[in-house]
Amino acid sequence: MPAKPKVRDVDWMTHLPEAAAAYLQGHRLDEVECIVSDLPGIARGKAVPASKFARQAQFFLPNSIYFQTITGGWGEAAGEGGFTEPDMVLKPDMSTASAAPWTGDWTLQVIHDAFDQAGEPIAFAPRNVLKRVVELYRKEGWEPVVAPEMEFYLVARNINPAEEIAPMMGRSGRPAAARQAYSMSAVDEFGPVIDDIYDFAEDMGFEIDGITQEGGAGQLEINLRHGDPVKLADEIFYFKRLIREAALRHDCFATFMAKPIEGEPGSAMHIHHSVVDSKTGANIFTGARGAETDAFHHFIAGLQNHLPSVIALLAPYVNSYRRYVKDHAAPINLEWGRDNRTTGIRVPISDADSRRVENRLAGMDCNPYLGIAASLACGYLGLKQRKRPTKEFKGDAYEGEGEIPRDLFSALELLSDAKEIQKILHPDFVRVYNIVKAAEYDEFLQVISPWEREHLLTNV
Repeated sequence: MPAKPKVRDVDWMTHLPEAAAAYLQGHRLDEVECIVSDLPGIARGKAVPASKFARQAQFFLPNSIYFQTITGGWGEAAGEGGFTEPDMVLKPDMSTASAAPWTGDWTLQVIHDAFDQAGEPIAFAPRNVLKRVVELYRKEGWEPVVAPEMEFYLVARNINPAEEIAPMMGRSGRPAAARQAYSMSAVDEFGPVIDDIYDFAEDMGFEIDGITQEGGAGQLEINLRHGDPVKLADEIFYFKRLIREAALRHDCFATFMAKPIEGEPGSAMHIHHSVVDSKTGANIFTGARGAETDAFHHFIAGLQNHLPSVIALLAPYVNSYRRYVKDHAAPINLEWGRDNRTTGIRVPISDADSRRVENRLAGMDCNPYLGIAASLACGYLGLKQRKRPTKEFKGDAYEGEGEIPRDLFSALELLSDAKEIQKILHPDFVRVYNIVKAAEYDEFLQVISPWEREHLLTNV
C-alpha cells in the first residue's frame, strides 16, 4: 500500500497565483483537478473535492500512465519481475494553480510533479524531462528563454473518422476560406470562439501576445510572451485544453494535428530561443557592441547537428511527417538564414538585445514539454561543443536537399542512436518513449488506408 498521504501544512488558499485568487474571489471553491502531462501531452490525474485537496499534500497515480499510447493501448513495459504498475507520488506545484472557467462549478487545475516513492523525480515524466534540461543550462550560468507560437485549426465537428476533416462554418455562414493569411476579416469569422479564448485566458492569468489568421482554411496562430521554458510549456499544456473547450462552445473542434486537412498547410509550434547570463541578464547571443557572438553561432550549429536525433519528439506521430512538404510553410532541411521562413532554423529581425533563434521544425502535435526540452537540448550541445554552423542560406531553402527523416520509424532509430541526447534527456525517458512510439507505429500498420484500397485493390 502507498504511504499515508501527507497533510498540507499551510493554508494553501492564501498562496494562490493572483489570477486564480481573483477568479475565486467571492466564490467557494468546489473542486481541484490534480493533473500531469502524459507522453502525448494529455492531462491525466484525478479531480478531488476542494476539502480533500486542503487535507492532502500529495496524491498517487500508477506510473503506467506514461506507457499509454495515443490510442489508449499500452507499450510493452514489463522488465525483470514483470510490470507491477507502482504508484508515483504527485506533488502540486501551486504556482501553476489556474482556473478551469469552462466547468459548471468553481474549479482549479493544478499541475503536479511526479516522483517515485523514494522521492526521486520520475525520469520519463515530460515536465521532469524539461526541468532536467533547464537545470543543465543553469549549472553553466545560463538562463534559457523561449517564446512559442501555436498554430491550430478550427474545424467542423467530425465524429466519423472515415470522413475528411472540413473547415468550420464562420459567422457569415460560409466555410472558412484558405489562403487568407493575416486577413482580419478571416479572423472576424471566428470572433465568438476567439472571444471565449481571450476570456478563458484572462481568467487563467495568461497573456496572449497576438492572434493571426494563418494560410490554412480555419487555421489560426496564437503567440505567447517569451519567458521561462517550464512556465511556457505549462501554458501551452493548459492552452490546448482551453482552446478545445472554447471551440466546443461554438459547435466546432479545435485540432492540433500536424496535418489535419489534405492540401492545406500543417500546424507548427515554432520555438524562439535566446539565452541570458544568469548574473548579468545579458543576452549571450549579443556582444558588447551589438554584434553576433560565438555562442549565437554555436547554438545554431547545435540545432543543425542534433535536431535530426530529436525529430521523433518534435514530430511524434505518423501524421506529423505529412507536414514536411515543400512549399507548404514547413521546413524540409536544416539550413539557417536571417529573416527566411523557408529555412528550418530562422533568425528573426530584432534589435541586438532581443536576438534569438527560431526552430521551425516542431509540430503543434508535439508534447510542449518534450518539444521545448528537445530543442533546448540541441542548443545546449551546440554551446558546449562550440562548433560552427554551415554558411547562412540565402534564397529559397525548398530548392535544397531534404535533411529531415520522412517517417516516424526512421526518426525513432536516430533517437535510439543519439547517445549525447539520451544522456541529456535521460536514458530511461528515451527507453520509455521508444516503447510507446513503437507500440503506436505497430497499431498504425494494422490500419488499411483509403489510398491503399483505391490504388492497390485491383491494380497489383
